[in-house]
Amino acid sequence: MLEKLVNGFETHLFRNRMWVILSFILITIFLGYQASQLKMDAAFSKNIPLNHEYMKTYTKHQKDFGGANRIMVSVEDTSGNIFNPEYFETLKNVHDQLFFIPGVECSQVKSLYSPSTRFTEVVEDGFAGGPVIPADFRNDEYGLNVVRDNVEKAGIVGRLVSNDYSSAMLTAQLMDFVAKTDEEMAESEGAEKDITTKPLNTIQFAKQLEEELRGKYETDTIKIHIIGFAKMAGDVAEGAKGVLLFFLIAILITAVMVYLFSKSLILTLLPLICSLVAVCWQLGLLTVVGFGLDPMSILVPFLVFAIGVSHGVQMINAVRRRVIDGQNTKAASASAFRSLLVPGGVALLSDTVGFLTLLAIDIGIIRELAISASLGVAVIILTNLILLPLVISYTTIKPEKEDPVKKAKIEGLWRSLSRFATPKYASVVLACTALLYAFGFQQASNMKIGDLQGGAPALHLDSRYNQDTFHITDNYSITTDYMTVIVEATPEACTYHSILNEIDQFEWMVGNTPGVESTASLASVSKQVNAGFNEGNPKWQVLPRTTASLV
Repeated sequence: MLEKLVNGFETHLFRNRMWVILSFILITIFLGYQASQLKMDAAFSKNIPLNHEYMKTYTKHQKDFGGANRIMVSVEDTSGNIFNPEYFETLKNVHDQLFFIPGVECSQVKSLYSPSTRFTEVVEDGFAGGPVIPADFRNDEYGLNVVRDNVEKAGIVGRLVSNDYSSAMLTAQLMDFVAKTDEEMAESEGAEKDITTKPLNTIQFAKQLEEELRGKYETDTIKIHIIGFAKMAGDVAEGAKGVLLFFLIAILITAVMVYLFSKSLILTLLPLICSLVAVCWQLGLLTVVGFGLDPMSILVPFLVFAIGVSHGVQMINAVRRRVIDGQNTKAASASAFRSLLVPGGVALLSDTVGFLTLLAIDIGIIRELAISASLGVAVIILTNLILLPLVISYTTIKPEKEDPVKKAKIEGLWRSLSRFATPKYASVVLACTALLYAFGFQQASNMKIGDLQGGAPALHLDSRYNQDTFHITDNYSITTDYMTVIVEATPEACTYHSILNEIDQFEWMVGNTPGVESTASLASVSKQVNAGFNEGNPKWQVLPRTTASLV
């Protein structure tokens, strides 16, 4: 039944091969245009499992506590001392510039110039305090000395100011959506006219950071260090542009290898062209279904090309063998099509299903990778198992006369290898396999999960982003890895000693866990305030037991 179906399909295709090839050309033109509209798409929410219980808590309280998609900008004075007029002028300009970059949550920008950056001190009359940089700040020696004193009183050394006073930090929370420009509103059609926002373009945002912060304000004496998911995604996307060069090199190397195998220019070009058509279809279909290309999935087109060439080489080898046996090119192509359609199609469908299983992982970037890869592998069935033999049927392949000596050598090699299928040699192979399995199983227990080096693993260790990361982790008491724990309790729970005591106990346990650098919570702040209410006496740095005192 299956053989009859394949034969009927082959007969129909080869009788109408010109129309079929023309259809492929038209589809390729359409999907090629769609591929030209493909854009890099990197979003923070795609990198986290939104349906996980931890992430549900994150999204539930995101508006109250802020999200995890933020950037950190460290402004460094190469002289080693930030308390000079030129530095503070630059710091103010960087703060103002960051404040107005589209995509930044203005209320969540934090730096020395933020009104919310305050200090508190105990004085004779009780408490005194105010912004670290006062409203009447003068950028001179006197004003800078006031700011220095306020910085020490505020307890922000190691957080907003580096431990050695050589740099200061700005942090900003990013929004998921930004307002459309007037031009974008004018271009909107239909139902989109009522939508005034659009998703944040992470890669464009990273480019703005580079141009409007580092490009404007970095000098010989001032260094700008920027880290955060958005900046990392932008750097990966920027580096991905260089992948095109490697893609061309890979095509050239593949072409040379296929030519050495086929000894024919036409049989070299055809599988390469059909594989590139598959890549074109894959990228075009991504645009059609509404996806972009994530920088982390940039290698998927390479994978599709490699798989396409592999199946293409099988096809041209089958055609060539039949031509050598005396068939003409059309008959050889039809025969090769019949013999490879089912096994090749099953193999490619198996690969497609294998990639689709990744959809079970509830992370956006993994699911997009699964869809991208499965689309690419699926279209290879059309381009390399159907289009390729149809195109080959229009070519003329001259049968090669095989060298009897060379043929004898090859047959001798295969005859030698066939001995491994006999019991005598097979037992040795199985024993070696068992030993290798045991060794691999033992080594698998030492497999590390996670990042084994500092910085972003997607970038080289000496990349600018990773060097910025090392600067921040080396000079501040905070790290780029932090965990937020949200305590849900009854209304006004913050005013009850039993609740705050539980938080305090938890913070103590976390703070004494190896690898934790610092902690902060409402409980630790309450103890500091309580000591302040009692003339700053450290003996009173405890949690009050009465609700009235906690209020």
